[in-house]
Amino acid sequence: MNKVAILCKQNASLFELGCATEFFALARPEIPNWYQGEVISFEHQKVNTVAGVSMNIRLVRSLAEFDTLVIPSWYPEQTLDKDVIDRVQSFYHKGGRILSFCTGAFFVAECGLLTDREATTHWAYADTFKTRYPDVTFVEDVLYVYKDNIGCSAGSAAAIDFSLAVIREDFGHTIANQVARRLVVSPHRDGGQAQFVETPILSHQVLFAKTLDWAKANLDAPINVDSLAQQAAMSRRSFDRHFRASMGVSAKTWLTQQRLDLAKRLLEENKLNMEQVAIQSGFNNPMTLRHCFRQYLTISPSQYRRQFALKKMC
Repeated sequence: MNKVAILCKQNASLFELGCATEFFALARPEIPNWYQGEVISFEHQKVNTVAGVSMNIRLVRSLAEFDTLVIPSWYPEQTLDKDVIDRVQSFYHKGGRILSFCTGAFFVAECGLLTDREATTHWAYADTFKTRYPDVTFVEDVLYVYKDNIGCSAGSAAAIDFSLAVIREDFGHTIANQVARRLVVSPHRDGGQAQFVETPILSHQVLFAKTLDWAKANLDAPINVDSLAQQAAMSRRSFDRHFRASMGVSAKTWLTQQRLDLAKRLLEENKLNMEQVAIQSGFNNPMTLRHCFRQYLTISPSQYRRQFALKKMC
């Protein structure tokens, strides 16, 4: 079981704190070995948040009992005491994972853990971050950056994308999609490193639900946008217009995303060769499969298999 410490500050933002507790502290008994999360503080047992809300949380002096530290947000202008920096550095160097949302990246950078690394934060604080930490490579226009047990998400809602990516890495595609479905989050968002956030399953009340269900059940068939329009009993032009208005992406992009999701599940099983994966996911051949992985996910199918098959075996 992964024990998660969620670090809370005075006047904390309830949105980011809520995201952290929703993903990493809410009990999910239907999922084996789910996170065991707790909100903590290094300084205060009673913490005030926005709108006059206050709460009592555990004061800790050590992170030794935890596996993951989440910093939902932080003060961009605040410096840290040396003992806090030492505590966090020790935690990371002993194998702990550190995840930050929004301005939480300032806390991680202040601990010296982002030196010579890529990072991001809320766009409104980008210039401040780049000025204060010139030894960190700031990445613009991404939802999150995550590598080697340290990750930073951008503005507030990107915490959702980033948390799903972490769950995807820890538990696999099916569980991440299950969590996304329970949260009724929006369809997959484009972004520089949004590649491991899965497209949520749509409810049957959504427009085109039957057509989409049919498509997902027949991804290995030669389905294209014309096939979808025909299945929905609409003209191609009308279907394209209504699909984008309802889904936020083109039908072609959606179909490719569904095939990528299926291909990722097949690769995680670590049994089929690339040609079998390509055919069963509707890409027809390994060349097309590799091209779409590179275009949409920025990695190859082989790299994806190595990364996530290894995670499942650990």
